[in-house]
Amino acid sequence: MAAWIPKIALRTAKNQNVYAVGYTIQSRDYSSKPRIIKNPTTASLKRGTGGRSSFNGIVCTVFGNTGFIGPYVCNQLGKLGTQLILPHRCTRYIAMPLKLCGDLGQVLFHPFDLRDEESIIRSIKYSNVVVNLIGRDFPTKNFSMSDVNVEASRTLARLAKQHNVERFIHVSCLNANENPTPLILPEGSEILKTKWQGECAVKEEFPEATIVRPSDVYGQEDHFMTNYMSSVRRLARRIPLWKKGTVTEKQPVHVSDVAAGIAAIVTNPRTAGKTYQFVGPKRYTLAALIRWFYDIACHGHENIGYEVSELKSNLLFYLQVAANGPIHHVFSTTRLTWDILERDHTSDNVIPSLPTLEDLGIVPIAMEDQMSWELKPYKFYGYYTEELGEIVQPKPPKTVPLH
Repeated sequence: MAAWIPKIALRTAKNQNVYAVGYTIQSRDYSSKPRIIKNPTTASLKRGTGGRSSFNGIVCTVFGNTGFIGPYVCNQLGKLGTQLILPHRCTRYIAMPLKLCGDLGQVLFHPFDLRDEESIIRSIKYSNVVVNLIGRDFPTKNFSMSDVNVEASRTLARLAKQHNVERFIHVSCLNANENPTPLILPEGSEILKTKWQGECAVKEEFPEATIVRPSDVYGQEDHFMTNYMSSVRRLARRIPLWKKGTVTEKQPVHVSDVAAGIAAIVTNPRTAGKTYQFVGPKRYTLAALIRWFYDIACHGHENIGYEVSELKSNLLFYLQVAANGPIHHVFSTTRLTWDILERDHTSDNVIPSLPTLEDLGIVPIAMEDQMSWELKPYKFYGYYTEELGEIVQPKPPKTVPLH
Protein backbone atom coordinates (compact mmCIF):
# COMPACT_ATOMS: atom_id res chain seq x y z
CA MET A 1 0.00 0.00 0.00
CA ALA A 2 1.30 3.42 -0.90
CA ALA A 3 2.53 5.65 1.87
CA TRP A 4 0.10 8.23 3.23
CA ILE A 5 0.52 11.57 1.50
CA PRO A 6 -0.95 14.82 2.88
CA LYS A 7 -3.70 16.42 0.84
CA ILE A 8 -1.56 19.49 0.27
CA ALA A 9 0.96 17.30 -1.56
CA LEU A 10 -1.67 16.21 -4.10
CA ARG A 11 -1.96 19.61 -5.72
CA THR A 12 -2.18 19.44 -9.47
CA ALA A 13 0.16 21.34 -11.72
CA LYS A 14 -2.74 23.11 -13.44
CA ASN A 15 -2.38 26.89 -13.68
CA GLN A 16 1.15 26.72 -12.25
CA ASN A 17 3.59 28.57 -14.51
CA VAL A 18 7.07 27.11 -14.91
CA TYR A 19 9.63 29.79 -15.76
CA ALA A 20 13.17 29.62 -17.04
CA VAL A 21 15.56 30.80 -14.40
CA GLY A 22 16.76 34.06 -15.81
CA TYR A 23 15.31 35.31 -19.02
CA THR A 24 12.33 33.85 -20.88
CA ILE A 25 9.28 31.75 -20.11
CA GLN A 26 10.19 28.13 -20.67
CA SER A 27 6.91 26.17 -20.54
CA ARG A 28 3.58 25.70 -18.83
CA ASP A 29 2.39 22.33 -17.54
CA TYR A 30 -1.39 21.92 -17.68
CA SER A 31 -1.41 18.17 -17.01
CA SER A 32 -3.88 16.85 -14.48
CA LYS A 33 -1.46 14.39 -12.88
CA PRO A 34 -0.89 15.01 -9.16
CA ARG A 35 2.54 15.94 -7.90
CA ILE A 36 3.56 13.06 -5.64
CA ILE A 37 6.25 13.75 -3.08
CA LYS A 38 8.58 10.80 -2.53
CA ASN A 39 9.37 11.65 1.09
CA PRO A 40 6.17 13.15 2.56
CA THR A 41 7.53 15.29 5.40
CA THR A 42 6.87 18.86 6.39
CA ALA A 43 10.27 19.82 4.97
CA SER A 44 9.16 18.64 1.50
CA LEU A 45 6.16 20.94 1.18
CA LYS A 46 6.30 24.25 -0.66
CA ARG A 47 5.62 27.43 1.29
CA GLY A 48 5.05 30.99 0.21
CA THR A 49 4.29 32.60 -3.10
CA GLY A 50 7.80 32.43 -4.59
CA GLY A 51 11.06 34.32 -4.19
CA ARG A 52 13.71 34.38 -1.50
CA SER A 53 11.20 34.54 1.36
CA SER A 54 9.51 31.29 0.26
CA PHE A 55 10.50 27.62 0.08
CA ASN A 56 10.14 25.73 -3.19
CA GLY A 57 10.57 22.26 -1.69
CA ILE A 58 14.19 21.81 -2.87
CA VAL A 59 17.05 21.39 -0.41
CA CYS A 60 20.30 21.74 -2.35
CA THR A 61 23.88 21.14 -1.22
CA VAL A 62 26.40 23.13 -3.28
CA PHE A 63 29.99 21.92 -3.05
CA GLY A 64 32.56 24.47 -4.24
CA ASN A 65 30.30 27.40 -3.34
CA THR A 66 33.20 29.74 -2.50
CA GLY A 67 34.76 29.50 -5.96
CA PHE A 68 34.13 31.73 -8.95
CA ILE A 69 30.85 30.19 -10.16
CA GLY A 70 29.56 29.16 -6.73
CA PRO A 71 28.19 32.51 -5.45
CA TYR A 72 26.30 33.08 -8.71
CA VAL A 73 24.71 29.61 -8.50
CA CYS A 74 23.74 30.15 -4.86
CA ASN A 75 22.18 33.50 -5.71
CA GLN A 76 20.12 32.02 -8.56
CA LEU A 77 18.92 29.14 -6.40
CA GLY A 78 18.25 31.40 -3.42
CA LYS A 79 15.98 33.76 -5.37
CA LEU A 80 13.88 30.72 -6.36
CA GLY A 81 13.26 29.80 -2.73
CA THR A 82 15.74 26.93 -2.54
CA GLN A 83 17.12 25.99 0.84
CA LEU A 84 20.92 25.91 0.56
CA ILE A 85 23.39 23.80 2.49
CA LEU A 86 26.87 25.16 1.82
CA PRO A 87 29.83 22.98 2.85
CA HIS A 88 33.10 24.87 3.18
CA ARG A 89 36.73 23.87 3.70
CA CYS A 90 37.91 27.44 4.25
CA THR A 91 37.27 29.66 7.23
CA ARG A 92 33.60 30.41 7.73
CA TYR A 93 34.17 34.14 7.23
CA ILE A 94 34.96 33.55 3.53
CA ALA A 95 31.65 31.72 3.02
CA MET A 96 29.62 34.04 5.24
CA PRO A 97 28.63 36.56 2.49
CA LEU A 98 26.60 33.76 0.86
CA LYS A 99 24.17 34.12 3.77
CA LEU A 100 22.55 36.92 1.76
CA CYS A 101 21.52 34.51 -1.02
CA GLY A 102 18.43 33.45 0.92
CA ASP A 103 16.10 34.51 3.69
CA LEU A 104 16.70 33.76 7.36
CA GLY A 105 17.05 30.03 7.93
CA GLN A 106 17.36 29.22 4.23
CA VAL A 107 21.18 29.23 3.99
CA LEU A 108 23.07 26.81 6.23
CA PHE A 109 26.82 26.22 6.48
CA HIS A 110 28.79 23.11 7.39
CA PRO A 111 32.56 22.45 7.47
CA PHE A 112 33.76 19.46 5.47
CA ASP A 113 36.85 17.79 4.04
CA LEU A 114 37.10 15.74 0.85
CA ARG A 115 38.85 12.93 2.74
CA ASP A 116 36.33 12.92 5.59
CA GLU A 117 33.25 11.04 4.38
CA GLU A 118 31.36 11.64 7.62
CA SER A 119 31.47 15.40 7.10
CA ILE A 120 30.25 14.94 3.51
CA ILE A 121 27.37 12.72 4.68
CA ARG A 122 26.30 15.32 7.22
CA SER A 123 26.22 17.90 4.41
CA ILE A 124 24.03 15.88 2.02
CA LYS A 125 21.80 13.62 4.11
CA TYR A 126 18.92 16.14 4.24
CA SER A 127 19.23 17.27 0.60
CA ASN A 128 17.39 16.09 -2.48
CA VAL A 129 19.81 17.83 -4.89
CA VAL A 130 23.63 18.00 -4.83
CA VAL A 131 25.65 20.32 -7.08
CA ASN A 132 29.38 19.64 -7.44
CA LEU A 133 31.40 22.72 -8.48
CA ILE A 134 34.69 21.44 -7.07
CA GLY A 135 37.50 21.33 -9.62
CA ARG A 136 41.18 22.08 -9.96
CA ASP A 137 43.43 22.89 -12.90
CA PHE A 138 46.73 22.69 -11.03
CA PRO A 139 48.02 20.42 -8.23
CA THR A 140 48.67 21.70 -4.72
CA LYS A 141 50.73 20.41 -1.83
CA ASN A 142 47.63 18.64 -0.45
CA PHE A 143 45.74 17.44 -3.55
CA SER A 144 46.66 16.36 -7.05
CA MET A 145 44.40 17.11 -10.00
CA SER A 146 43.28 13.47 -10.02
CA ASP A 147 42.41 13.66 -6.30
CA VAL A 148 40.09 16.63 -6.90
CA ASN A 149 38.70 16.09 -10.40
CA VAL A 150 38.29 12.30 -10.26
CA GLU A 151 38.34 10.80 -6.77
CA ALA A 152 36.50 13.64 -5.05
CA SER A 153 33.78 13.61 -7.72
CA ARG A 154 33.45 9.83 -7.37
CA THR A 155 33.16 10.10 -3.59
CA LEU A 156 30.47 12.80 -3.72
CA ALA A 157 28.43 10.88 -6.32
CA ARG A 158 28.74 7.60 -4.42
CA LEU A 159 27.69 9.07 -1.08
CA ALA A 160 24.83 10.97 -2.72
CA LYS A 161 23.54 7.73 -4.25
CA GLN A 162 23.87 5.84 -0.98
CA HIS A 163 21.87 8.48 0.91
CA ASN A 164 18.98 8.66 -1.58
CA VAL A 165 19.77 12.06 -3.09
CA GLU A 166 17.38 12.48 -6.03
CA ARG A 167 19.53 14.68 -8.30
CA PHE A 168 23.29 15.08 -8.77
CA ILE A 169 24.69 17.86 -11.01
CA HIS A 170 28.39 17.67 -11.84
CA VAL A 171 30.19 20.62 -13.47
CA SER A 172 33.06 19.59 -15.76
CA CYS A 173 34.57 21.55 -18.69
CA LEU A 174 33.77 21.77 -22.39
CA ASN A 175 36.77 20.06 -23.98
CA ALA A 176 36.99 17.15 -21.53
CA ASN A 177 38.42 14.26 -23.49
CA GLU A 178 39.95 10.87 -22.84
CA ASN A 179 42.75 11.58 -25.32
CA PRO A 180 43.00 15.35 -25.97
CA THR A 181 44.95 16.47 -29.02
CA PRO A 182 48.48 17.56 -27.98
CA LEU A 183 49.46 21.15 -28.74
CA ILE A 184 52.26 22.37 -26.49
CA LEU A 185 52.70 19.26 -24.35
CA PRO A 186 53.42 15.97 -26.15
CA GLU A 187 51.06 14.03 -23.86
CA GLY A 188 48.18 16.51 -24.05
CA SER A 189 46.35 18.30 -21.25
CA GLU A 190 46.10 16.49 -17.93
CA ILE A 191 43.32 18.90 -16.96
CA LEU A 192 41.09 17.71 -19.80
CA LYS A 193 41.95 14.07 -19.11
CA THR A 194 41.07 14.25 -15.42
CA LYS A 195 37.87 16.16 -16.18
CA TRP A 196 36.82 13.35 -18.53
CA GLN A 197 37.74 10.72 -15.94
CA GLY A 198 35.71 12.65 -13.36
CA GLU A 199 32.64 12.56 -15.62
CA CYS A 200 33.04 8.80 -16.09
CA ALA A 201 33.45 8.29 -12.34
CA VAL A 202 30.27 10.26 -11.60
CA LYS A 203 28.30 8.29 -14.20
CA GLU A 204 29.52 5.01 -12.70
CA GLU A 205 28.39 5.94 -9.20
CA PHE A 206 25.29 8.00 -10.10
CA PRO A 207 23.96 7.02 -13.59
CA GLU A 208 21.16 9.63 -13.45
CA ALA A 209 23.62 12.48 -12.85
CA THR A 210 23.51 15.58 -15.05
CA ILE A 211 26.85 16.69 -16.51
CA VAL A 212 27.48 20.37 -17.29
CA ARG A 213 30.34 21.30 -19.63
CA PRO A 214 30.90 25.09 -19.68
CA SER A 215 33.38 26.75 -22.01
CA ASP A 216 35.67 29.52 -20.73
CA VAL A 217 33.55 31.40 -18.19
CA TYR A 218 34.12 35.16 -17.94
CA GLY A 219 32.96 37.68 -15.35
CA GLN A 220 34.26 39.60 -12.36
CA GLU A 221 37.15 37.73 -10.67
CA ASP A 222 37.21 35.03 -13.35
CA HIS A 223 40.16 32.95 -14.58
CA PHE A 224 39.78 33.98 -18.22
CA MET A 225 40.02 37.77 -18.51
CA THR A 226 42.17 38.13 -15.39
CA ASN A 227 44.61 35.59 -16.81
CA TYR A 228 45.25 37.53 -20.01
CA MET A 229 45.02 41.00 -18.44
CA SER A 230 47.52 40.12 -15.72
CA SER A 231 50.91 41.83 -15.76
CA VAL A 232 52.45 38.35 -15.71
CA ARG A 233 51.16 37.70 -19.24
CA ARG A 234 52.22 40.98 -20.87
CA LEU A 235 56.00 40.94 -20.92
CA ALA A 236 57.46 43.99 -22.68
CA ARG A 237 53.97 44.78 -24.03
CA ARG A 238 53.73 41.32 -25.66
CA ILE A 239 51.06 38.70 -24.91
CA PRO A 240 52.50 35.30 -25.88
CA LEU A 241 49.99 32.90 -27.49
CA TRP A 242 50.50 29.56 -29.20
CA LYS A 243 50.65 30.24 -32.97
CA LYS A 244 49.66 33.82 -32.04
CA GLY A 245 46.16 32.61 -31.14
CA THR A 246 45.03 32.49 -34.75
CA VAL A 247 44.16 28.76 -34.76
CA THR A 248 42.48 28.67 -31.33
CA GLU A 249 38.73 29.28 -31.41
CA LYS A 250 36.72 30.10 -28.28
CA GLN A 251 33.03 30.56 -27.35
CA PRO A 252 33.22 32.19 -23.90
CA VAL A 253 30.07 32.19 -21.78
CA HIS A 254 29.08 34.68 -19.07
CA VAL A 255 29.01 33.42 -15.51
CA SER A 256 25.39 34.55 -14.99
CA ASP A 257 24.31 32.32 -17.90
CA VAL A 258 26.12 29.36 -16.38
CA ALA A 259 24.47 29.96 -13.01
CA ALA A 260 21.04 30.36 -14.61
CA GLY A 261 21.54 27.13 -16.54
CA ILE A 262 22.52 25.18 -13.43
CA ALA A 263 19.49 26.56 -11.56
CA ALA A 264 17.26 25.54 -14.47
CA ILE A 265 18.69 22.01 -14.31
CA VAL A 266 18.11 21.83 -10.55
CA THR A 267 14.45 22.77 -10.93
CA ASN A 268 13.77 20.57 -13.98
CA PRO A 269 13.78 16.80 -13.28
CA ARG A 270 13.67 16.07 -17.03
CA THR A 271 17.33 17.03 -17.29
CA ALA A 272 18.45 13.98 -15.28
CA GLY A 273 20.99 11.80 -17.06
CA LYS A 274 21.80 14.36 -19.76
CA THR A 275 25.03 16.20 -20.64
CA TYR A 276 24.75 19.93 -21.34
CA GLN A 277 27.20 22.24 -23.09
CA PHE A 278 27.18 25.84 -21.86
CA VAL A 279 28.73 28.06 -24.54
CA GLY A 280 28.38 31.65 -25.65
CA PRO A 281 26.36 32.72 -28.71
CA LYS A 282 29.41 33.72 -30.80
CA ARG A 283 32.74 32.18 -31.68
CA TYR A 284 36.04 34.07 -31.94
CA THR A 285 39.72 33.40 -32.44
CA LEU A 286 41.75 33.80 -29.27
CA ALA A 287 43.98 36.39 -30.95
CA ALA A 288 41.00 38.60 -31.84
CA LEU A 289 39.66 38.38 -28.28
CA ILE A 290 42.97 39.35 -26.64
CA ARG A 291 43.48 42.30 -28.99
CA TRP A 292 39.93 43.44 -28.24
CA PHE A 293 40.51 43.18 -24.48
CA TYR A 294 43.58 45.42 -24.66
CA ASP A 295 41.89 47.88 -27.01
CA ILE A 296 39.16 48.33 -24.37
CA ALA A 297 41.72 48.55 -21.55
CA CYS A 298 43.62 51.20 -23.47
CA HIS A 299 40.48 53.36 -23.84
CA GLY A 300 40.06 52.60 -27.53
CA HIS A 301 43.61 53.44 -28.60
CA GLU A 302 44.43 50.50 -30.85
CA ASN A 303 48.08 51.40 -31.47
CA ILE A 304 49.15 51.87 -27.87
CA GLY A 305 51.71 49.09 -28.13
CA TYR A 306 50.24 45.87 -26.68
CA GLU A 307 50.55 43.10 -29.27
CA VAL A 308 50.07 39.36 -29.52
CA SER A 309 53.36 37.48 -29.99
CA GLU A 310 54.39 33.91 -30.80
CA LEU A 311 54.73 31.80 -27.67
CA LYS A 312 57.40 29.50 -29.09
CA SER A 313 59.79 32.34 -29.89
CA ASN A 314 59.43 34.14 -26.55
CA LEU A 315 62.37 32.87 -24.52
CA LEU A 316 61.63 35.10 -21.54
CA PHE A 317 58.10 33.68 -21.29
CA TYR A 318 59.48 30.14 -21.50
CA LEU A 319 61.81 30.86 -18.58
CA GLN A 320 58.98 32.46 -16.64
CA VAL A 321 56.69 29.41 -16.99
CA ALA A 322 59.56 27.03 -16.20
CA ALA A 323 60.47 28.97 -13.07
CA ASN A 324 56.86 29.24 -11.99
CA GLY A 325 56.26 25.47 -12.20
CA PRO A 326 57.83 24.28 -8.92
CA ILE A 327 56.79 27.46 -7.06
CA HIS A 328 53.22 27.17 -8.34
CA HIS A 329 52.80 23.65 -6.96
CA VAL A 330 53.84 24.78 -3.48
CA PHE A 331 52.43 28.29 -3.11
CA SER A 332 49.87 28.53 -5.97
CA THR A 333 51.18 32.00 -6.76
CA THR A 334 49.97 32.45 -10.35
CA ARG A 335 47.91 30.48 -12.84
CA LEU A 336 50.76 29.95 -15.27
CA THR A 337 51.74 26.34 -15.98
CA TRP A 338 52.28 24.41 -19.20
CA ASP A 339 49.15 22.38 -18.53
CA ILE A 340 46.98 25.49 -18.15
CA LEU A 341 48.50 26.92 -21.33
CA GLU A 342 47.72 23.65 -23.12
CA ARG A 343 44.12 23.77 -21.95
CA ASP A 344 43.70 27.47 -22.77
CA HIS A 345 44.88 27.03 -26.36
CA THR A 346 42.57 24.10 -27.13
CA SER A 347 39.73 25.15 -29.44
CA ASP A 348 36.21 24.72 -28.09
CA ASN A 349 34.63 21.55 -29.45
CA VAL A 350 30.83 21.87 -29.39
CA ILE A 351 29.09 18.55 -30.09
CA PRO A 352 25.88 19.20 -32.10
CA SER A 353 24.01 16.25 -30.58
CA LEU A 354 24.27 17.56 -26.99
CA PRO A 355 21.85 20.19 -25.59
CA THR A 356 22.95 23.72 -24.76
CA LEU A 357 21.66 26.72 -22.79
CA GLU A 358 19.01 27.40 -25.44
CA ASP A 359 17.46 24.01 -24.69
CA LEU A 360 16.90 25.23 -21.13
CA GLY A 361 15.12 28.36 -22.36
CA ILE A 362 18.07 30.66 -21.66
CA VAL A 363 19.40 33.15 -24.23
CA PRO A 364 23.16 33.62 -23.65
CA ILE A 365 24.55 37.13 -23.27
CA ALA A 366 26.78 38.40 -26.08
CA MET A 367 30.30 39.45 -25.09
CA GLU A 368 29.89 42.77 -26.89
CA ASP A 369 27.19 43.76 -24.39
CA GLN A 370 29.28 42.94 -21.30
CA MET A 371 32.97 43.36 -21.95
CA SER A 372 33.22 47.12 -21.46
CA TRP A 373 31.87 46.69 -17.94
CA GLU A 374 33.75 43.48 -17.12
CA LEU A 375 37.10 44.98 -18.14
CA LYS A 376 36.61 48.22 -16.21
CA PRO A 377 38.86 47.15 -13.29
CA TYR A 378 41.68 46.40 -15.75
CA LYS A 379 41.63 49.64 -17.74
CA PHE A 380 44.87 51.58 -17.82
CA TYR A 381 44.76 55.12 -16.42
CA GLY A 382 41.56 54.28 -14.61
CA TYR A 383 41.75 57.55 -12.68
CA TYR A 384 41.30 59.54 -15.90
CA THR A 385 37.80 60.94 -16.38
CA GLU A 386 37.07 61.43 -20.05
CA GLU A 387 34.78 64.03 -21.51
CA LEU A 388 31.53 63.04 -23.15
CA GLY A 389 32.26 61.39 -26.49
CA GLU A 390 36.03 61.71 -26.10
CA ILE A 391 36.71 57.96 -26.04
CA VAL A 392 35.23 55.80 -28.78
CA GLN A 393 34.64 52.15 -27.94
CA PRO A 394 36.74 49.83 -30.12
CA LYS A 395 35.03 47.67 -32.70
CA PRO A 396 34.06 44.17 -31.52
CA PRO A 397 36.26 41.33 -32.82
CA LYS A 398 35.34 39.43 -35.94
CA THR A 399 33.49 36.19 -35.35
CA VAL A 400 34.17 32.81 -36.94
CA PRO A 401 31.42 30.45 -38.15
CA LEU A 402 29.80 28.24 -35.53
CA HIS A 403 30.67 24.58 -35.97
